[in-house]
Amino acid sequence: MEKVRVRFAPSPTGPLHLGGVRTALYDYLFAKHNGGDFILRIEDTDTQRYVPGSEEYIMEALEWIGMVPDESPKHGGPYAPYRQSERRDIYDRYTEQILKTDYAYLAFDTPEELDQIRAEFEARGDVFAYNYETRNRLRNSISLPEEEVKKLLEEKTPYVIRFKMPLDRIINLNDIIRGKFSVNTNTLDDKVLVKNDGMPTYHFANIIDDHEMKITHVIRGEEWLPSMALHVLLYEAMGWDAPEFAHLSLILKPEGKGKLSKRDGDKFGFPVFPLNFTDPATGNTSAGYREEGYLPEAFINMVAMLGWSPADNKEIVSMDEMIKEFDLNKVHKAGARFSAEKAKWFNQQYLQLMSNEAILPEFKKVLAENNVEVSDEKALKIIGLMKERATFVKDIYNDGKFFFHAPESFDEKASKKAWSPETAVLMQELTEAISSLDFKAEIIKESIHHLAEAKGLGMGKVMMPLRLSLVGELKGPDVPDLMEMIGKEETISRINKAIETLK
Repeated sequence: MEKVRVRFAPSPTGPLHLGGVRTALYDYLFAKHNGGDFILRIEDTDTQRYVPGSEEYIMEALEWIGMVPDESPKHGGPYAPYRQSERRDIYDRYTEQILKTDYAYLAFDTPEELDQIRAEFEARGDVFAYNYETRNRLRNSISLPEEEVKKLLEEKTPYVIRFKMPLDRIINLNDIIRGKFSVNTNTLDDKVLVKNDGMPTYHFANIIDDHEMKITHVIRGEEWLPSMALHVLLYEAMGWDAPEFAHLSLILKPEGKGKLSKRDGDKFGFPVFPLNFTDPATGNTSAGYREEGYLPEAFINMVAMLGWSPADNKEIVSMDEMIKEFDLNKVHKAGARFSAEKAKWFNQQYLQLMSNEAILPEFKKVLAENNVEVSDEKALKIIGLMKERATFVKDIYNDGKFFFHAPESFDEKASKKAWSPETAVLMQELTEAISSLDFKAEIIKESIHHLAEAKGLGMGKVMMPLRLSLVGELKGPDVPDLMEMIGKEETISRINKAIETLK
């Protein structure tokens, strides 16, 4: 059986969109499930749209996610080079080959001539297409006498090479995700295969590269579905076997209508790129999932579920589990709606599954960014107390600032609820009760309980103003745990500040 080989072939025209990440992921999962190879190929023939740094960004994003290619411009491989711009001699060889067939011809029409013809068609209410109906009336090697073609070539007249779409043929196609369908060639135009600078267009270059690199399955976005018939015919023209095709549905906006775009992210405040990307032309930075604090495992799990689900419909699936279960036949035909809230949910689930020790390195980075120094022992305790409430590692610090800083103010609504004229006396008595204690959470809790009992009060009557004193609002972990963490001196200092401020 032929070894499965798939390729992810992005253009370096900017950052990698969520849709591109998902295509790469499904390529990767399919390859690994079948014991095959995952190839990264950079399709950089569109020099006008090239954005510096994009290729490096794509490579870094894949590595952050954990999808290291088996072959790529960075890693090399038996079918190098893996950048289209470096494969010109290969394309030239196949350009000569296709010109010897009846599937290609030279077209000398200038852009101005084509614009004029297009305008004439539009004036009549028609749409112009360079196809079987019009090619015999245009300036090309089909319509012109052989001598004139020869003369134009001698004069070095610019030309493109177009595909000669066969007349009135039904092309029967099969897509792994979408099933069987047919296309009449009369509905298709004669696409440009080679531009006037000698470089192939996407259509021709990717066919050549896929053949040369022995690609067995082409997994790509549904925007390429209309090109599938042309690509199958190009394989036929070259005398090659075509790979199998699978076209993925769109990732939809949160409201469900239309393709998810960067504008949606900007509008609703969520990233659509895996990593931050700074546009070299404008200097504007687009947010990335990594910098927002998402764990790569959570991010890729979220992306996987945008169009596929494992057999038992469980949602938390590791990369190894995905590889084991992935099946292109189970990929959904319908578009998948993106949810920023669901993305956060995935991160929260993964954070809960991590040990405190595994979270520690990232938490220490957050502390360093905020100029906070604590021992690893204390940091691990804080993680343990705050992890359950956190969506991101940074939340452990942001929601637990009271571990490191005394409150600068006291929430007004909480103060009205927790503090009364008698509370100051109660809190003063509490400071006296705890001043000689061995400051361990269990001992502290027992002391507070004794005080409440002696006063004939419910625990809430003591705990609420105590929490307000320590945190500044009515939130946070168990109060005795917090008191043990910040220590006796800091606890008493905060209570005294609350007594002074809230009197």
